[in-house]
Amino acid sequence: MPAREALIRARRIVVKIGSRALAENPTVQGQLAGEVAALSLEGRTFVLVSSGAIAIGIKRLGYRRRPREISKLQAAAAAGQSELMRKYDEVFSRHGVPTAQVLLTHADLSDRERLNNARQALAELIDAGAVPIVNENDTVSTEEIRFGDNDQLAAMVTPLVGADLLVLLTDVVGVLDEQQKRIPVMTGSARIGNFAKDDKVGTGGIASKVEAAWKGGRAGAHAIIAPASQPGVLGSILAGADIGTLFPAHGSALRARKHWIAYTLRPRGAVLLDAGATEALREGRSSLLPIGVLGVRGQFNPGDAVSLVGPDGTEVGRGLTRLGALDLARTARKKRPEVERLLGSTDVVVVHKDDLVVE
Repeated sequence: MPAREALIRARRIVVKIGSRALAENPTVQGQLAGEVAALSLEGRTFVLVSSGAIAIGIKRLGYRRRPREISKLQAAAAAGQSELMRKYDEVFSRHGVPTAQVLLTHADLSDRERLNNARQALAELIDAGAVPIVNENDTVSTEEIRFGDNDQLAAMVTPLVGADLLVLLTDVVGVLDEQQKRIPVMTGSARIGNFAKDDKVGTGGIASKVEAAWKGGRAGAHAIIAPASQPGVLGSILAGADIGTLFPAHGSALRARKHWIAYTLRPRGAVLLDAGATEALREGRSSLLPIGVLGVRGQFNPGDAVSLVGPDGTEVGRGLTRLGALDLARTARKKRPEVERLLGSTDVVVVHKDDLVVE
């Protein structure tokens, strides 16, 4: 079908596989390794984002169920990560393909210098012919620095490595409609509910995968949610077969920095906009000035990411603020001359359009 023809030309692919898919099929790692090795001969390169460390560690440490305590989850991650990598190293070695462990936290990707270091390291590994195996560094992650799940991590890795395809492998055939039938293609910014049952093994449900696919599309990559258990699934996808649910890339992709602002940074607060400012931002006419601000929520400093909220409570976009919460509250609704007098500065922009992403 025409919507899938672009997948045939994909050259750099991020593949994410979840804990549940790994747990339900012990042979899936070997299948993935064989497919990646074969498809690499066609000039394609791969980055694998893999869950599974905590699930393996839970068994190794003898926990009866997935613990809730952060310390026990960190212990399980530490016990399971080495085993997870050992298995990947074993199955890829059969095909003469080296692997490399890359552990990241959200804090790594929120900091521009650390993000660039990660980008360079991944590029070097790919150039050397290795397959990076990326996972969240759960051993040191806390609630404040977690990605949430590896679906979101995969979406952030996609622009980091310049991928043109994001594949989210799961234990279902794709996104299902209300009649439980597979949806072949999803377009637009559709958000759907989580149709998956409670997952005792992993953390990301189908709603998280849809969100990750949307973010991948905003980076200019096609994304597809597909069944990990289907033999030859990667080859079928890259041959343009009608499998899983495809999310075509957006026509106007965000540049890497703006994707980082919109989908990696976490807003420290919110800026409430009037109708005029909301319309101006949506039309891309200008930067945000204090005159269009009704108020603020939360505490934030200059340089922090903030959420921009319209009069109806809907998020209009996100950006990097040049004013802290206190100064912005003081200058809200005021014109330039008064703002300049209050701040003692001629720079009265709240969010510059270069630091702004509108939904």
